[in-house]
Amino acid sequence: MTFDRLVTPVRGLALAAAVSVIGTGAMAAEKTLKIQTSSNASHASLAYLNEEWVPKLEAMTGGSLGIEFLPVDAVVPRRETPEAIGVGILDGDLTSINYFAGIDPAFALMGDLIAGYDSADQIQAYCAQGGGKEMLQKLMDTHYPGVHVVGCGAYAREAFVSKVPIRGVDDFKGVKVRSPEGLAADVFKRLGAAPVSMSGSETYGALEKGVIDAADNSAYANNDANGMHKVAKYPIFPGIHSTPILQFTVSQAVWDEMSDAEKVALETWYLAAYNGLRTYFDRLDRQLVARDKAAGELEVIDWPQGERDKMRVVAQQAWEDFAKQSELAREVYDSHVAFMKEAGLL
Repeated sequence: MTFDRLVTPVRGLALAAAVSVIGTGAMAAEKTLKIQTSSNASHASLAYLNEEWVPKLEAMTGGSLGIEFLPVDAVVPRRETPEAIGVGILDGDLTSINYFAGIDPAFALMGDLIAGYDSADQIQAYCAQGGGKEMLQKLMDTHYPGVHVVGCGAYAREAFVSKVPIRGVDDFKGVKVRSPEGLAADVFKRLGAAPVSMSGSETYGALEKGVIDAADNSAYANNDANGMHKVAKYPIFPGIHSTPILQFTVSQAVWDEMSDAEKVALETWYLAAYNGLRTYFDRLDRQLVARDKAAGELEVIDWPQGERDKMRVVAQQAWEDFAKQSELAREVYDSHVAFMKEAGLL
């Protein structure tokens, strides 16, 4: 379905108004890239990038290039950013690859290889050095022509919140888990859990009322800020399941208009910014975990490596089944597996 057919007349007016609003802001740089993200306006990740790294891009390019990050759904719905980039409504996105899993299961495998990687650092290596960026570009060229991939990566492994102690694979049996649909839900089912689909805004209330026992939710710091640990006293950290990969893309037309120096600066800036974001969240998560362990009100569970390996074996069966659903899904799967074998993860 094309972007034009997705936009209703009413939403088209709202979109025009939004574009008008964001277009009136002061722009110190000669060119400011309008980038829609998958972060809420209140997210710590967005605040960190805005405060620490947005000013650096303008400095790196001598004022020729700047960037403005927009919250999720600010201009277009979260699943429509590539179409908006293709027609020039957005300059780019910094968003979850998982949003596009309905277009091709390859995006699900590219966006979050559930229980696959042990750290965000490993994913960054896959994207930057192991063929991940090139694989994502192939997905874009196939489904969203006109979108250029600057990079991809992850900044945090999600923790896991639970009202019941889950110390290993066998403890998932019968547990009601809030989970996104798709690959994550499939893995939890194979573990014997009962996945429940609901929005993030409903998760706290569902835990409090006993509708669910546990939740695939977010990084430890975000779970703490959202109050999850008030009702779920058995968080698992470091996480065992999800390390979502985000894409950083710009319009091919915008990319072609940049000078060679600007292109190098933007790629270098992204890698440095994401390195900074990963270390920032890792430090923040660990500070909060240390605080909570000292307070003694929570039992922070760290799975032994043997249990993590068991979960990866179960997840690998789900990866293989998803890989059968399209030719590109098979290519993404092969790309991940080749890198993981080199890294000693499989």
